[in-house]
Amino acid sequence: MRTRIAILPPKWKHVCRSAPIPQSGGPITTAQKLGRLTLGLYNSYNLVQFREAHRRVIARAAPLAEAFDWNLAVFGFPFPPELGTSERVAEWISGTTSIGDEGKYTVELSDKGRLLIFDMPAKGFPPQLGTLVITTRKPWKERSTPVGEIARRAVAGESLLLLFGLGPKGLPPEVFELGKLHLDVTGRGKSLETCTAIGSVVGSVSTAVRYLAAKN
Repeated sequence: MRTRIAILPPKWKHVCRSAPIPQSGGPITTAQKLGRLTLGLYNSYNLVQFREAHRRVIARAAPLAEAFDWNLAVFGFPFPPELGTSERVAEWISGTTSIGDEGKYTVELSDKGRLLIFDMPAKGFPPQLGTLVITTRKPWKERSTPVGEIARRAVAGESLLLLFGLGPKGLPPEVFELGKLHLDVTGRGKSLETCTAIGSVVGSVSTAVRYLAAKN
């Protein structure tokens, strides 16, 4: 039986899948329980029409999430009615891309219950996804957090939602305010194309987590 995409109330009591959100970290979780790592995509591009940019970013981000054992959560994407479940979204994308073994990894991510689809958050993000981390080249000084600290928290068991804004305007100011941690993956304030930034964050955080977990 397919699960409908959740139309969630402001308090975000439930996720769109009934299964528990899996732990991140893959093989290294055998020695210790890592926090969940979730890659979040916030739609600040077009709230009304589902555009090519929406499809393309999911097609590129989903294989990354599957390969590095992260979850992928999308917020406020205006999916057409016929794409009423995460399974259908994954199946549709798999038929439109050559990325990730022609969409195979996107389907696998959905089959594992790790492709999570939410409405636009009204008052905050789902608490079950963990601490909100804003990815930005302009972190607030008092909230700026290096990759190593993000990894340390994950190894200590803290779940983290690393959020990316789509479109030229990026994340709105009210979302910036919600994130108690800000991450500039370059550490130098350098601007990166969105998908390049996503790959840099997932790769660098995953590498740091594996390093710290191996040391422990």
